[in-house]
Amino acid sequence: MDLNGKVAVVTGSGRGLGRAYAEALAAAGACVVVNDVDAEVVDAAVAAITEAGGKAAGAVAAVGDSEAAELLTETAVREFGRLDVLVTNAGILRDRVLWKMTDDDFDAVVKVHLRGTFTCARAAAVRMREQGEGGRIVLISSPAGQRGNFGQTNYAAAKAGIVAMARTWAMELSRAGITVNAVVPVAATEMTKTVPAFGPVIEEAERTGAPLPDWLRKDEGLGTVEDVASLITFLASDGSKDVTGQAIGIGGDRLALWSHPAEKAVAFADGGWSADTIAEQWHEGVGAEPETYGIPAPKAPEA
Repeated sequence: MDLNGKVAVVTGSGRGLGRAYAEALAAAGACVVVNDVDAEVVDAAVAAITEAGGKAAGAVAAVGDSEAAELLTETAVREFGRLDVLVTNAGILRDRVLWKMTDDDFDAVVKVHLRGTFTCARAAAVRMREQGEGGRIVLISSPAGQRGNFGQTNYAAAKAGIVAMARTWAMELSRAGITVNAVVPVAATEMTKTVPAFGPVIEEAERTGAPLPDWLRKDEGLGTVEDVASLITFLASDGSKDVTGQAIGIGGDRLALWSHPAEKAVAFADGGWSADTIAEQWHEGVGAEPETYGIPAPKAPEA
């Protein structure tokens, strides 16, 4: 992939998946704006990219408000002259079950993930439309947004909203040549280490330098952050110019296209449905095969 001449902003790219995205884009030739709330982390990521022969600049900001979004776009234009790619990766967690989740827990996560994606994409879209040469917007979602996840009301809702925004913006920005896609990543990070079935295996691989086992890479679709970064590079490239409005999963050895919500079963009743007729026919009719929900619990193979 050749991204020479392209300029990318990656939010939340000081560490973890975001840093892997920034480094992969820079390795492919793009100039990258690294963003995080921690100045030291930003400086370290920028230094790593430049020492590897890439071009990068830093922007310290907490994603969410319009001011932060404008700062990121302005940094790209000031440092590198334009903006071609936006990757909205910044996020936080405030996990609690519904009856224990506070207003602040909910609002903080939604502000960074959902509102931050909106404000950054809006600023990027304005700039890309002014340039008149198209662009690439890549929104980072999650399996939790596709299926729900215990204790993650705020996070799952925000990530589901991000996929909905990708589909909407793909329509709105198509005439400007700007593609918009959502990525659903699964990778070995500090968060996935907290999953009992994953944690010991990931830590052992990090300690020994051995690759993650096949059951994790294939069955669970979980690999390294670099595995995910390859999809980001593709979606930032000219090779993806006809890919838009999609939710694409990647992790380990698995690449997947998530389906859009669609009617699964339909029934009709002349004159409409009463509560009684719905109850009488539900289990043999449209409700005969209810949908599953929640992320399936991972199962390590027996020794």
